Formats: sequence, structure tokens, C-alpha cells
Amino acid sequence: DWKLEWTVKGHDMVIAAIDWSPVHNKIVTCSHDRNAFVWTLEGKEWKQSLSILRINRAATAVRWSPDGTKFAVASGAKTVPVCHYEAQNDWWISKMIKKHKSTVLDVAWHPSSQILATASSDFRCRVFSAFIEGIDSGSDQIFGATDATPFGDLLAEFDASNGWVEGCSWSPNGLKLAYCGHDSSVTVVEFDPKKVGAKPDSQTIKEKTLPATNVLFIS
Repeated sequence: DWKLEWTVKGHDMVIAAIDWSPVHNKIVTCSHDRNAFVWTLEGKEWKQSLSILRINRAATAVRWSPDGTKFAVASGAKTVPVCHYEAQNDWWISKMIKKHKSTVLDVAWHPSSQILATASSDFRCRVFSAFIEGIDSGSDQIFGATDATPFGDLLAEFDASNGWVEGCSWSPNGLKLAYCGHDSSVTVVEFDPKKVGAKPDSQTIKEKTLPATNVLFIS
């Protein structure tokens, strides 16, 4: 039988999302109260660290970067705070990704931890640079050298969905991006690392079922 081990408290409205990082065994939660907390297990208790999101609408989703150094929060403020740790103040400070026209519903990290995809209710899936100087080391990826692109720059935008883009996901090798829409569609975009700057190939599948709400690569 399952046994309840811990209950953590800090939010005062609906908790919208939770994510765990296997890199350092930290949990991050976000809520409609516009806050995010990072929880660290110290002894037998989970210690709470504050995150400075600077959003004026509800947080809707949160994801750790694969390397565990950052997390991204989707929000109703049309922005995505990307947070990294500041040891001096024991909090997580944010840099803002903007350029959305409506609520951001989901975020997905590229395996490099330096590129971020977003799913928005403005019918768009977008890809942004999430390289933070002093935190990340530049590397060559599907859009070229990551340290050559400023944080928050729009790298790609896709509009195959005729409804809210509910979810997005990168393949394990980082060469495919999938996103699903409220119009029961799933689109897969395939990038060729040898053709940096070229328009990637894409395929859209439309079902006659209820809207898709999330998408995930399993291999």
C-alpha cells in the first residue's frame, strides 16, 4: 500500500503544476497565486525557497531544465519567467521571455537546457533562446551556437494548430518538437542540424476525437 510521507504547504491558491529534478532531488511547484516555490529535502523536512517570478497572472505550468540549473514557468501574463538560483539571497531570480499574445499553457526544455519551447493559447508554438550567461556554457545546437543568441530571442514559430496549443515536447535527441492543439491536432517538427536557418519539415495529424491536452515522446 502507498504511504503518505510528506505534505508541503506554502501556496494559498490552486497548485497548477509540479516538477521534480533528478539532478539534485528538488521539487518545484507553481500556483494560481502567481508564485513558485523550490523544495529541498533537508533531513526529514522539505525546505522552501522563494522564486521571484514578477508575473501578475496565474502560473499555469513549470518544468526543470534537464541539467537542473533552471526552471521555466508558463503563465497567464503572456510571459515565461526562467529562474536560476542566487545563493547570496537563497532565492531563485527570473529572466523574462515575452513575445506571446495570450496565456502560455506549457513549456518544454530542449535536451541542451538552453532552448525552450512554449505552447500558447494564441494558437502558436514558439521556440526561444534560454541561454543565460554565467549559468550556461555555449554549445552548437539546431539553431547554431547557443551563446551567440541573446536570451529571449525568438528562434522559431509554428502555427499549424487551429486552436489553443495545449502542450509541447522535445524528442530525447532534440531533433524533433511535437505540439498538440485544442483542435485535436498533433504536429511534429523535424530539425536538420546540418541546415541551420532552413525551414524545418513538419507533419500534422488531425483526429476526430476530443481535444489533445498534452504530448510526450516516449522514445
